[in-house]
Amino acid sequence: MHKLSIIVPALNEAELLDSTLQPLQPLREQGVEVILVDGGSADGTPQQAQSLVDMVWLSDPGRARQMNAGAMIASGDYLLFLHADTQLPKDFEKCWQRIQQYQPLWGFFPVRLSGSRQVLKLVSFFMNLRSRLTSIATGDQCIYVQRQLFDELGGYGDIPLMEDVEFTSRLRQRKRARLVASPVTTSSRRWERDGVWRTIWLMWRLRWRYFCGADPQQLVKQYY
Repeated sequence: MHKLSIIVPALNEAELLDSTLQPLQPLREQGVEVILVDGGSADGTPQQAQSLVDMVWLSDPGRARQMNAGAMIASGDYLLFLHADTQLPKDFEKCWQRIQQYQPLWGFFPVRLSGSRQVLKLVSFFMNLRSRLTSIATGDQCIYVQRQLFDELGGYGDIPLMEDVEFTSRLRQRKRARLVASPVTTSSRRWERDGVWRTIWLMWRLRWRYFCGADPQQLVKQYY
């Protein structure tokens, strides 16, 4: 049996943290390690997480830096990166058993947006189709990777945006991802707050500019 470490990067996520971490408690009882890496929260996120994780680690802000910091202290043979606003599928134990059975180098989950609007289901469908065809995932899709391969590749690139696209692009050069059957559920708060079509346009524009060589330091300003 391979040991799993779940690394949760967080920044001011106290509002959603319980819904993400509470379902992980049965996994912890079975030996899964859960590490929260805080990037300087001002809302009590580290204190709220203290009893729900095996370790709270403080890091410089930046999702890539936080995930790399968590990986450095993790003890698992596999690393799974779980955003603080994303919930693993209810049948994750079966998913993990299947992963151990096939021992893939890396993979990710399909994603489902939390909102009930039909257009969000359509967005989820095309996100999953794109990632399935390209073998490139976003962080919301809970990327998992063998620890040895993560170390060989040097982890996530130290960039403030598109770290997930950059990392999975390098992983894909080794082997195509193994997609898990059950979807994770990620918050649709940004889509609902900023508007679905506006968010789609922003995401595609940023992705296109990144692939055309734009500096992630400039892209992150547009993103936020």
